[in-house]
Amino acid sequence: MRGATSLVRKGTALTLDDLADLRACGVERVMVARLEPGDVGEDDAAARVALRIAGKGSSVGRACTGRANIFAYASGVAVIDRAGLRTVNGLDEGLTVASLPPFARVHAGQMLATVKIIPFALPESVVSAAELACSSKRSGLVDVAPFSPHRAGLVLTRSGAEKPGLLEKRLFAVRSRLTGLGCDLVETETVAHETECIRDALLQLARRELDPLLVFGASAIVDRADVVPAAIETAGGSVVHVGMPVDPGNLLLYGRLGQATVIGVPSCASSPKLNGFDWVLERCLAGIAVDREQIVEMAVGGLLIDVGVRPAPHVA
Repeated sequence: MRGATSLVRKGTALTLDDLADLRACGVERVMVARLEPGDVGEDDAAARVALRIAGKGSSVGRACTGRANIFAYASGVAVIDRAGLRTVNGLDEGLTVASLPPFARVHAGQMLATVKIIPFALPESVVSAAELACSSKRSGLVDVAPFSPHRAGLVLTRSGAEKPGLLEKRLFAVRSRLTGLGCDLVETETVAHETECIRDALLQLARRELDPLLVFGASAIVDRADVVPAAIETAGGSVVHVGMPVDPGNLLLYGRLGQATVIGVPSCASSPKLNGFDWVLERCLAGIAVDREQIVEMAVGGLLIDVGVRPAPHVA
């Protein structure tokens, strides 16, 4: 039995004990809602919708006050079905689902989405419609593509004009990123910034079946005829896309060599701050296919925080 100073929380199914507590507190009138036949209480409704929305890489917490939260099982990349969530949210204004942005990096235990029922109950027809909207999805509307172990190779190039410690700084930045994503940097080749030298280094790393293969060049990649893309093609690979609509990160290259992904690393990756290289690397290590169309779609939301030292910072 509750004490006379206890709270009766929203959504509580009132019992005789609750009424006695309220009288003891001097409360003479309360506002209540009575569920009609065919209504689904807020907690049950939230739980049912959340269980259908959650994919295999996520779990659903206990529903409370009309809310059920969905959490990541493992570290990885959030996979969000935009169209599916639009459909569910459009069924009834009393049913809301909010999620992280698609492809957000997440850690185990992080909240991916929340289902909130606005009124005290929803009609069974609305809850059933929401479940039906999710039923055709093999892995729900909210899921996680977990990072899987990879063995990476890195090619650092030098021109002879680098400042002392620059190559070490780049190596440290790349290794730190890979380690944070559960990927081992197995081998690093430091070569001259010349097509033939980069080609030979890539072939050496490919023979060890390393993936991804990263090339951090002494100078930025400006077009498909530049040194790094030429090295990939002369090694027998292909250049999928040069450049990306993400800033910082514009001068990234994405390609393939055999079964391995090849990424031309933009110079902004010398900084630990978020940039376009992170977005591409995270998807690769989570087993999410990257192609030209996906890179182009990164434009929306692709204006990121400054890395600090820029010739034209993002200020007016």
